[in-house]
Amino acid sequence: MGKKLFIMLIVLMSLSLIGIIFVQVYFINNSLQNEKNQFTLNAKRSLSFVSDAIEDKEFKRFSEKMYRLIASGAVADSTAFSELRIITEDPSQNQTIIYRNGILEESYKVPSLFLDIGLDSVSISRTSSQRETTIYNRNPIEGNLNIPSEKKVFEFSKLSELDKKRFETTYRDQFKNYPIYKRVSIEDVENMLKRQLHDDGIDTEFEFAIYDKDLATKVQSNNFEMIKGSTYGVPLFLDNNNESTYRLYVNFPDRNKFLFRNILGMTILSIVFTSIIIFAFGSAIHQLIQQRQISQIKSDFINNMTHEFKTPIATINLALDSIKNPKIINDQEKVMRYLNMIKDENKRMHAQVENVLRISKLEKNELNISKERVKLHDLIHDAITHVELIVEDRQGYIKTHLDAEKSSVLANETHFTNVIVNILDNAIKYSDNAPKIDVFTELVGTNILLKISDQGNGMSKQVQKKVFEKFYREHTGNVHNIKGHGLGLAYVKRIVEDHQGHISVESEKGKGSTFTIKLPLIS
Repeated sequence: MGKKLFIMLIVLMSLSLIGIIFVQVYFINNSLQNEKNQFTLNAKRSLSFVSDAIEDKEFKRFSEKMYRLIASGAVADSTAFSELRIITEDPSQNQTIIYRNGILEESYKVPSLFLDIGLDSVSISRTSSQRETTIYNRNPIEGNLNIPSEKKVFEFSKLSELDKKRFETTYRDQFKNYPIYKRVSIEDVENMLKRQLHDDGIDTEFEFAIYDKDLATKVQSNNFEMIKGSTYGVPLFLDNNNESTYRLYVNFPDRNKFLFRNILGMTILSIVFTSIIIFAFGSAIHQLIQQRQISQIKSDFINNMTHEFKTPIATINLALDSIKNPKIINDQEKVMRYLNMIKDENKRMHAQVENVLRISKLEKNELNISKERVKLHDLIHDAITHVELIVEDRQGYIKTHLDAEKSSVLANETHFTNVIVNILDNAIKYSDNAPKIDVFTELVGTNILLKISDQGNGMSKQVQKKVFEKFYREHTGNVHNIKGHGLGLAYVKRIVEDHQGHISVESEKGKGSTFTIKLPLIS
C-alpha cells in the first residue's frame, strides 16, 4: 500500500468517525430538546387543568349551597317575566303555527353566613323558561281557526346552562377581590397538581405557589423559588373579562435530572457503541501502522541478512578456490588458515540462524529453558571470555565492578550467558572507536542489578523505545556497517522476562548506553 493511499484512508476513516460522533451528539441533543418541549407542554397542560379544576370546585361548592338555600323555601326578592310570541302561516298545509317563549327571572339576596364567603350578602339570579309550540288547522270554508289543535307540542324546562352562566357571572363579580387563601387551600392545590402531573407523565418533585399581582401569597409550598427556565405559570380565577391578577406557578427543581433520566438509556447505549467504534478504529489504525512498520522492518531485515550472508559466502568461496589452487594446496599453513576462515564464517552464519530460531521458539513457547542455581558473577566472567579477544583486537577494554556480596540466581546457564554476550556484542558493534565497557553488580533489596555500560554511539529516545522489538535496528539507510538482524535484544528481553527479571536501557546519543538487568536473588 502506497504512503499517500495509506494516509488518505486514515484521513477518510477519521473524518467518518468524527461525523458519526457529531451525529450521535446531535441526536442526543435533539432528543433532549424534544424531551424539554414535551415536558413544558405537559407541565402547562397540567397547570391549566388544575386551574380549571380549582375554579370548578369552588363554583360547585358555592352553587350547591345556593340551590340548597332556594330549595329550603327561600322567597325571591324580586321577579320579572317577559314573553316572546311568534305566529307563522303555512298556506301549503293550511296551518297556523304559534310559538311562545316565556322567561322568568327571580333574584335572591343570599346572606354570607349561609355561603361562608366573608361578604355581607350576595345577589343571585335564577332564570327559568316556558316554551310552547301549537299548530292549528284552518277551516277551508270560513277561514276561522279550529280551536282544538290537531297537534300541540308543549315544552317546559329549566334553563340550567343559562342559570349556571348567570350564577357564574355573579359569583365571579362577588369573589374577585376575596382573599385567595380563603378560596383555596394548600393541600387541595398540592393534591390536584400531584395527581395531574402523574397522569401527564411528570414523576418528579415540584414546588408551587399562587401569586397575586406578582407578589407571593400564603398559598405556596415551603421551598418554592421562581427559577427561570424551570418555572411555569397559568392564570387562576379568571373574571368576566377573562382577566385575573392571580397566577398559579409550579417549579421543578430536578427538571434537568428528570429529563436526562428519560434519555439516559439511549445516551449510555450511544456512548457504549461510539466507544466501541472508536476503540475498533484506533486498534485498526494501530494495526495498520504496526503492520506497515513490520513490513518496513522485515524489508530492512532481508536486505541486511542478504548483505551479511553474501560476505561469508563470498569469503568461503574464495577460501575454497584458494585451497584448490595447486600452489596453495601443498602449503599446509595457508590451507589451515583458509579452513579456519571457512569455519569462522560458517559459525557466524550459524549464529544468525540460531538467533532467528530462538526467537521463533520463544514466540511459540517451544523453547525449553530449565533453570538451576548459578552465580551471576560466574556467568559474567564466562560471557566476557567470549568477546574479550575482539575487544583486545580493537584496543579496547572490559572492566568489572562486581560489588554485589551475593549473586546466586535461578537461571539457565547457557541462555543467560547468551544474554550477557549479546549485550556485550552490541556494545562492541556500536562503538566506532575502541570499545570501553564497564560491568557492575549491586544488591537492591532482594534483587541483584547487572549494569553493562559502554562509551559508544548511544541511542536517541525514539530508538530506546523500540530497541527490544523483533527485527528492529536503528535506521542507517542502505549502509550495512553494523552486523546483525535486530534479533539479539529481542531474544535478550524474552529470556530475562522468562527468568522473572526486567531489562531497561538508558542512553544518550554520542555518549554511550547502559543496559540494566534486575533479577531476583535466591538464598
